[in-house]
Amino acid sequence: MNKKATVKPLPRLLAGVFLLLALAGIFYMTGRISGASRNVDWRRYGGDNGGSRFSPLTQINTENVAQLQPAWTYDTGDNKDTSGRGMDLQCQPVVVDGVLYGTTPTMKLFALDAATGEELWKFDPYEDPEVRPRYHPLRGVAYWEDKDDKRILYGVGPMLYAINARDGKRVTTFGKNGEISLHQGLGTVEELGYDVGLYSIRSTSPGVIYRDLIIIGSSVSEGGDGLPGNIRAFNVRTGELAWSFRTIPHPGEPGYETWSPDSYRKLGGANCWAGMVVDQDRGMVFLGTGSPSVDFYGGAREGQNLFANCVIALNAATGKKIWHFQTIHHDLWDHDIPCPPNLLQVTRNGKKTDAVAQATKDGYVFVFNRETGEPLFPVREVPVPVSPALPGEKPWPTQPIPDKPAPFARQFLKEEDITRRTPEAHDYVLGQFRNSNSGSKYLPPSLEGTLYYGFGGGAEWGGAATDPEGTFYINGNNMLWWLKMRENPALQPGYHDRGMVIYNTNCSVCHDMSNSARGAEAPFPDLKDVGKRMSAGQIHGLLYTGKGRMPSFQHLSREDREAVIAFILNRPSATPATDDIHRTDLAGPGPAAQDFPYQSPYLPNGMIQFRDPDHYPAIAPPWGTLNAIDLNTGEYRWSVPLGEYPALTEKGEAPTGTENHGGPLVTAGKLLFIAATYDEHLRAFNTDTGKEIWKYRLPAGGFATPITYQKDGRQYVVIAAGGVRYGLKPGSNYVAFALPALSK
Repeated sequence: MNKKATVKPLPRLLAGVFLLLALAGIFYMTGRISGASRNVDWRRYGGDNGGSRFSPLTQINTENVAQLQPAWTYDTGDNKDTSGRGMDLQCQPVVVDGVLYGTTPTMKLFALDAATGEELWKFDPYEDPEVRPRYHPLRGVAYWEDKDDKRILYGVGPMLYAINARDGKRVTTFGKNGEISLHQGLGTVEELGYDVGLYSIRSTSPGVIYRDLIIIGSSVSEGGDGLPGNIRAFNVRTGELAWSFRTIPHPGEPGYETWSPDSYRKLGGANCWAGMVVDQDRGMVFLGTGSPSVDFYGGAREGQNLFANCVIALNAATGKKIWHFQTIHHDLWDHDIPCPPNLLQVTRNGKKTDAVAQATKDGYVFVFNRETGEPLFPVREVPVPVSPALPGEKPWPTQPIPDKPAPFARQFLKEEDITRRTPEAHDYVLGQFRNSNSGSKYLPPSLEGTLYYGFGGGAEWGGAATDPEGTFYINGNNMLWWLKMRENPALQPGYHDRGMVIYNTNCSVCHDMSNSARGAEAPFPDLKDVGKRMSAGQIHGLLYTGKGRMPSFQHLSREDREAVIAFILNRPSATPATDDIHRTDLAGPGPAAQDFPYQSPYLPNGMIQFRDPDHYPAIAPPWGTLNAIDLNTGEYRWSVPLGEYPALTEKGEAPTGTENHGGPLVTAGKLLFIAATYDEHLRAFNTDTGKEIWKYRLPAGGFATPITYQKDGRQYVVIAAGGVRYGLKPGSNYVAFALPALSK
């Protein structure tokens, strides 16, 4: 008998099946088969619940990234008027079931087909002409679903909206017609002594979802009218307040003794404006808080000031504190925790540990045991200067410094750090250096003036990315700032200029009026000659709606807005400040100037970034960096400059790095994507080496964090290109990149 005839057909069939399955696995990895399995979403701000900004996708990798090209562009329709600076577009969108959800510079929410960029719907919160618009950065949205109930939740001014993800309509069962007030849960008049509803609040970063709760922070004023920074949770279905955690404790609560007895009735801040992450299995939410008000003077808040400037772990269901760690005691330098923590796993002493890592404005990375809050690298309490201090100020005598990792940003200015770009630039900066205080970054603010790093990062809101191996990728800034305090003239006997009072309370923390040398890149413009650039009507419109980092001041009465305009334009207070606009729709119910919760006796000169006469940074480069840190060991894998000034590159200078705002995206394809820089490029770096291997000039600066996802077997990288920062042109587009389309 022929032996071949004895082979049974079943083993042959099984062998064929195994071969087909193996081939299918190979083609799946390259994204070349059909079916729903080819779709990989980006469902959360930060990519996942732990904020890793990491994707397992590999279709785009180090071997083929040079072939990356635009696949589609979506124009939001905003920022068409290029005569002004335009509105910020900083959104990191989410992708769910192949639909991309994002926001426009004027706060609209939209849904797109993630493969084509085709608009599916758009929601405008200001469609009703009776709703007064407020504009501010929106860095993302939150997605929640329960079977067929799918919702997008996002903040617009003082409101939180719930929108049906299928059709862009309001979820009318949420709050009142699909919206709730973010003033809820901050405190009553009886508790605080003032009505929180009269003051400004907004949410620039999206909340996080835990079961049927959305947990959210806020952005509030950093002056004497700053609201408390309570962390709140709202029911996703109904909008009802579920819990509120007070970051400035009231009498009888833990931490109250770390403040002056009445601080909670005078001061605000200690807010989480940068976003949060959630450990769903443990039911824990992790966040970082900012400085307490007022920035740069703490005479009314003697003590350590818990829970400002803290990494905090809360029970996500109840809001009860599990642990905290304070990164700055009694903050005098506006060292908010500027970005969400990252949840990751590291190996320490041969043991896998669930960890939480937090980058800071002054360039540190703190790494903690996720359950206990114990630092995984030693942290020392180091003595710091407490004098010369302003009258009434009592600086804290020590500050926490981690042994590892080494800081990714400069810590204090030395003479050898001063720019040598040209002899003239060097001499100019040297003169300022010798006439200012410098040295320890913990020098208390003074009337003489001090040069500092860190007011604008170190780390900023773009945050960090991590990979499964425990590598922490962070972009950082090395920018120098000049801070000079002054006495508050509004507190002098017989002083009655209401406009000056309002300006000092609301505006002076950011804006200078001394006509200091600032370029178009200045983050906060000098207001001395603002009347040459803007009419009174334009200024009032800006106060009314807000723009970019400047919040709306609708909480001020019309008369108070007019008074502050009269002051900055040096007009008599009796002269109408808004003579060239319609005033009928601008009346606000806001508080009178004398009713602000607190007036600081000392005020800053505005946030002045110190640059040389040609408006380049005043120090030697690098001015911006990209860093990879192994958090298993605390050692750096690499650090490279991020960005360049084209004019300097054309002169043959090596890339200097630039100030950068926006975060990194890391993929299993060994790629790190980041824009964020002054030169308006989106770049790809090899995560093993830090080498730049691809870049593309965006239609406007990409001051946002890119995302990646896969739909119908094709991987996309998308970023919002909104421009505006650093005095650059505004933009209105989302740009998607992919490899050339595969043949079918």
